[in-house]
Amino acid sequence: MNLILFVLIGLIAGALAGRVVSGHGYGVFGDIAVGVIGAFLGGWIFSTFLGVGAGGGVLMSLVVAFIGAIALLWLIRLVAPRHA
Repeated sequence: MNLILFVLIGLIAGALAGRVVSGHGYGVFGDIAVGVIGAFLGGWIFSTFLGVGAGGGVLMSLVVAFIGAIALLWLIRLVAPRHA
């Protein structure tokens, strides 16, 4: 059950971050990947810089994953910007 919840939070966070940063999502699997990696990145950011540990429920997990996904997309754009 935890794995399903983790993937669902990753999907929601990735979809929201994709729409906030670029105006569109990246498909189901892309949104899940961005959200899950963003969850790890957000957890690291929150624990390292803010001293906030794990816990807080589903809503806090979603917020942390969302912030991490935005940071991940920002880093990707910083490293590999699109040339239109």
